[in-house]
Amino acid sequence: MYEQPLTQAGLNPEQAAVYEILLKTGPSPARKIAQNSPYKRSLIYKILDELIAVGLATKKDEVGKVSIFEPAHPLKLKELAEKQAEAARQTQTVLDSVLPSLVSDFNLISGRPGVKFYEGLEGVKKMHEEILAENKEILAFVLINSEWEKPLVQFWKQYYMMRIKKGIKVRAITENNAEGIAYQRLDQAQLRETRLVPKEKINLEIEKNIFGDKVAFLSMKPGQQMATMIHSEAVANTERAIFEMAWMEAGQNPNATPSTALVSAQ
Repeated sequence: MYEQPLTQAGLNPEQAAVYEILLKTGPSPARKIAQNSPYKRSLIYKILDELIAVGLATKKDEVGKVSIFEPAHPLKLKELAEKQAEAARQTQTVLDSVLPSLVSDFNLISGRPGVKFYEGLEGVKKMHEEILAENKEILAFVLINSEWEKPLVQFWKQYYMMRIKKGIKVRAITENNAEGIAYQRLDQAQLRETRLVPKEKINLEIEKNIFGDKVAFLSMKPGQQMATMIHSEAVANTERAIFEMAWMEAGQNPNATPSTALVSAQ
């Protein structure tokens, strides 16, 4: 009668059947419970132990007497269901955290580029932690917007400290404006070399980082904070070649700029 709602609450069919028997017969020895069920007494003991473990039954032992089993109040089922729901939420959270890596690994062994997606500010942090873990030189088309980056000011400080500590160098191309100039002035302290180009030649809407066999695209626009990382040697090598051409042209003289074609992938 109650099997379906009880199993939906987290019990298996055998546990549901025995709990229902307890509700209908009241305090009973295992022998009586077995008589009212299709299960052998040895299995009944196992099921009763499982019900006791989840708080849906109790066992009363008295010296010289047969053990008596009683059902717990049905409201315990609600607690069990809530625990099941919380466990499911935690499982989902854990799965969400590793799923991008699982998908990326699958794509790599199947010959397809691995792609990871990171959402929100926490996703942006996670992506940069992966950049540090790669421990390779970073080639970056940098979009600087101090207003957009305010929520991560403390994180950026920690990120720069860790990058410098690990000795990871950066070559950056960014817009020649007040923020770009201020960014460039910190190059020596931040283990970086920056080249500036006019907005009409670069006009970035997102940031791009090339490191090792990976390319990361980053948006910090409010409400759209997210990142995408592609793990592919071919893609990374192509993007690196584009960056090197842009870098060479930007370094010819203070007013030199890379052509729009060179940064079209932005």
